[in-house]
Amino acid sequence: MLAALFMALLDVFIVNVAAPTIGSDFGASGAQLQLVVAGYAITYSVLLITGARLGDRLGHGRVHLAGLALFTGASLACGLAPGVGWLIAFRLLQGAGSAVMIPQVLSLIQRAFTGEARMRALGVYAAVLAVGAAAGQVLGGVLVSADLFGTGWRPVFLVNVPVGLFLLVVGRRVLPRGGGAESARGLDRTGQLLLGAAVSLVTVPLVLGQEEGWPLWSWLSLAAGGVVFALFCAHESRLARRGGAPLIAPRVLRHPGTALAVVRIAVVMAVNGGFLFLLTLHLQTGLGYGALRAGLTFAPTAVVFGVVGLTWRSWPAVLQRALVPGGFALVAVSVAGVGLALRHGGEGGAAVYAAYVGVGAGLAMAYGPTLTRALAGVRAEDAADASGLLATVTQLGQLVGVAGFGTLFLNRLESLGGPRAYTSSEALLACAYVLAATAVVGAVSGLVLRRR
Repeated sequence: MLAALFMALLDVFIVNVAAPTIGSDFGASGAQLQLVVAGYAITYSVLLITGARLGDRLGHGRVHLAGLALFTGASLACGLAPGVGWLIAFRLLQGAGSAVMIPQVLSLIQRAFTGEARMRALGVYAAVLAVGAAAGQVLGGVLVSADLFGTGWRPVFLVNVPVGLFLLVVGRRVLPRGGGAESARGLDRTGQLLLGAAVSLVTVPLVLGQEEGWPLWSWLSLAAGGVVFALFCAHESRLARRGGAPLIAPRVLRHPGTALAVVRIAVVMAVNGGFLFLLTLHLQTGLGYGALRAGLTFAPTAVVFGVVGLTWRSWPAVLQRALVPGGFALVAVSVAGVGLALRHGGEGGAAVYAAYVGVGAGLAMAYGPTLTRALAGVRAEDAADASGLLATVTQLGQLVGVAGFGTLFLNRLESLGGPRAYTSSEALLACAYVLAATAVVGAVSGLVLRRR
């Protein structure tokens, strides 16, 4: 199951490096590239909790294999896509496969382990997240640069097919195939529709509004997204009061530390998703890097993220309380450092690599302890809801990061209504300052929410 998780994560980051090549091959716009990257997260985030519920009802092993089959088939379709529109559609389908497949991993961890054993299992889970990020950046560059049989970017998707088939064969033999629990809760179809509508109403104008010149429909869509999300919250509260099974149980949000974890994880993933997408565009379109060199550029960030994620629990106790706010502060300084080092259009020298390391370390310090502590302290009966909530927030944060910061970057390049277009390095610097400010929000959120 962790191997399948690794493959799904690989696909998130591998596409980042391939995006400029996809754009060149299909003549895709910046907005279309954002949808290629973020489309996966749209269906993943919206369907994730429903995927977890299906595991409860039908059996985690059986549902995991069904999601794996869908993900593998969608990967094949992505690799063979004849146009960017088809690719976006298949990416949405790929995200749906992940939403069915991945929740079963955390659900089994939460049910099979308690106490210190659960902490260790979650540590391995976090390590897989880190390794998947590192491998995705590098492997994406290798595959695109190799241009196997003249296929260009397509192997970044097709590589999932043999791995997925192998895991399906092995999984049928080793995973539990039994049915779900008799007490499994129902599916909140109304909540599902409202959440999906809210995410779509916000994401579409964020991605397409800049390209269209921010017409009236984009602002109306954003406003409607806020209204629909408010309706979603009201529906969830009403369903919980009636004894139903809401998509996101309000009592989980009231658990000590959960609301703070939601805010911090959303900030971490928004900064992470936005930073990777912006830097990929700048390196390959602004500096003219090849895919392999761009992928290797991300290696220090991802490797340090993995090392810190594996070792933070053994750090001195005096550092533990300051780990998360210190991580956010380090991220803020480091992303601003990346923008400053690259602001003149050069390669940045040693300073930019030091900043890359700082970004990786800071993200790991902020993310790992937040996720682990939030899940480790949850009651067994709320484990599935808490896991689903935090995993959904993880994907939504990344989606907002790619859509929001990607739009800001492209807007700076085109400078709609302005006297001149920014250079790629100037646009990156402006976005780096906004990313840094977002990280500061994560650092101070603990002070505000704990006091309240």
